[in-house]
Amino acid sequence: MRKPKAIALYSGGLDSALAILVMMRHGVQVEAIRFSTPFICNIYDSSSDDSDSYLSAKQLSFPIKVHRLGKKFVEIVKHPRHGYGKNLNPCIDCRLLMLREAKDYMEMTGADFIITGEVLGQRPMSQMRNTINLIDKKCGLGGRLVRPLSGKLFEPTLPEKEGLIKRDWLLDINGRSRKRQMQLADEFGLKEYTNPAGGCYLTDSIYCKKLKDLMMHTKNFDFNDINLLTAGRQFRLSENCKLVVGRDEKENDNLVSLIKDDDMIIEVLDVGSPIAALRGEVQVEDIELAAAIAARYSDAKYKDSVMVNVLDIAGSCISDKDNSSHSQSEFISSAAEQRDISRRRSYDITVKPADADTVDSVRI
Repeated sequence: MRKPKAIALYSGGLDSALAILVMMRHGVQVEAIRFSTPFICNIYDSSSDDSDSYLSAKQLSFPIKVHRLGKKFVEIVKHPRHGYGKNLNPCIDCRLLMLREAKDYMEMTGADFIITGEVLGQRPMSQMRNTINLIDKKCGLGGRLVRPLSGKLFEPTLPEKEGLIKRDWLLDINGRSRKRQMQLADEFGLKEYTNPAGGCYLTDSIYCKKLKDLMMHTKNFDFNDINLLTAGRQFRLSENCKLVVGRDEKENDNLVSLIKDDDMIIEVLDVGSPIAALRGEVQVEDIELAAAIAARYSDAKYKDSVMVNVLDIAGSCISDKDNSSHSQSEFISSAAEQRDISRRRSYDITVKPADADTVDSVRI
């Protein structure tokens, strides 16, 4: 008798790891699929919490395939058919998309069924019984979806009816308590696993405020615009212009890597300064306000006046005749040194650092 094969939706958390272990101990061959979206931590970044998704896989010795959900996922964030959770998390649409993608991979690889680490009643939006029934109906798997941790609480699945798996292998975990999962982890010798909170930015209220602002003001935003949301402090200077200011060296480096050719780079001269980027349809008053905000976060924030460099990479910045007080400068910011800036125009302007009320009035 051949071993049954399953495709596991693997989040990197404890529940999905346990679901895989439960199947593996009964001889089921498991291959995990890890979905990456623009709204989770970088799974390839060893400094990221989400990089821990590979710890369990390494301990358990099962293969992982990373599958990117790009434009398809952005579309369900913009227009979720089944609504949002507490913030901008389209949990039901997210689950359906992942299951449909996993179904395609199951059929391509000749696997028999799909498993997930879902626990009945654990999450208020996507793991209640009525929602699970809805997902089962709409995912297109025709009964080939198995939830090993709560399987005994549901009707028998097709793999059970076909004799590929036995009902006795399944568990009856229910609710939000993690006690049984912790006991199972000890039983399986699973020592390293991530916290149950997960790494989805769409459940973070602060991040979602920035994303709402982006969706409201930028009709055709791209992945760069999405990545920019985590690159620093965000300010809405006008209907069509935003400012991003790095908080530290790491964020400055991240911001530099995301600079577009039509962005403007702002940096305070001769003192410790953040990198700031202006994006959108920029007016003269936007530049002056952006410079004042950048000065506010520099080491010169208590001075009455500060010299700030404005670097227009595309060379379309404010003209000399309209801004005679803006002298040309040979200064090249650390951000600009990393890009092709053959058409750059660089200006030095003097501003007074913005006060707290001004900064708060435009903060996203």
